[in-house]
Amino acid sequence: MKLLPGLIFSFGLIVSVLAQAPTDATDTDVSARSKALEVAGAFSNDGYKIRDGYWAGEIDSSKPQLLEVNLFAGNEYWFTAAATPPARRLAVSVYDEAGKLVDFQAYNDGPSAAAGYVPEKSGRYFLKLSLVEGDKAPFCLIYSYK
Repeated sequence: MKLLPGLIFSFGLIVSVLAQAPTDATDTDVSARSKALEVAGAFSNDGYKIRDGYWAGEIDSSKPQLLEVNLFAGNEYWFTAAATPPARRLAVSVYDEAGKLVDFQAYNDGPSAAAGYVPEKSGRYFLKLSLVEGDKAPFCLIYSYK
C-alpha cells in the first residue's frame, strides 16, 4: 500500500474498483444502496447523472474506507453514502492526490452523508468514508456528476 504524504492513515483498504451487486447481497446491503440512491436522487433533480457502479462493503468506526477515484476538471461531483443500523452517522470527505483535504460541500443526515466537489484539475482523488457514530454495518457509496 502506498502511503500518501500528509494523510494520516488509520484507513482500511484502498479500493479502486467499482463493485457490482454482490452475489450474496443481504437485505441490509440492498437497504444501504437504496438509501444512497434516495439521497442521490435529490442531486439528479439538479441535473446530476448517477453512475452505474457503486462501492459496497462494511464500515467500522476503527477502519474508515479510503476509495480512489479519477475526477475531471470542471465536472461537478456528489459522492453519496448510506449505511444501515447499527450505524448512526457517516461522514464523507475528499482528498487530493497528495493526501490534502480539499474544500468540499458536506451533507450529513444520520446514516447518510455526501460530499460535493468540483476539481480544478483532472486527476486522482481519494474519498474517505467514516463511521462517526454507531457500530459496524453494511454501507454503499455511489456518485453523481454533471
